[in-house]
Amino acid sequence: MVKVVMYCTSTCPFCIRAERLLETKGVTGLEKIYVDPEQSRRDEMIEKTGRRTVPQIFIGETHVGGYDDLAELERKGDLDRLLAGS
Repeated sequence: MVKVVMYCTSTCPFCIRAERLLETKGVTGLEKIYVDPEQSRRDEMIEKTGRRTVPQIFIGETHVGGYDDLAELERKGDLDRLLAGS
């Protein structure tokens, strides 16, 4: 399984939903980067994604987007393939 990184805040309900969905897919070791305590981390997220909202999720080198984008991948049946690195 590829590395999964999520920019998040400690209180974001969509971040919690994204983490739960990823856990149901067998993702362990999710790297969470909290943007609320350090502005530099938020700036980093915005520079990488062009977006200001959390979560922002990367699966491998692919920027998935936020929770809605992640859930859409699951609905389409593409999330497993992406997590497998295919």
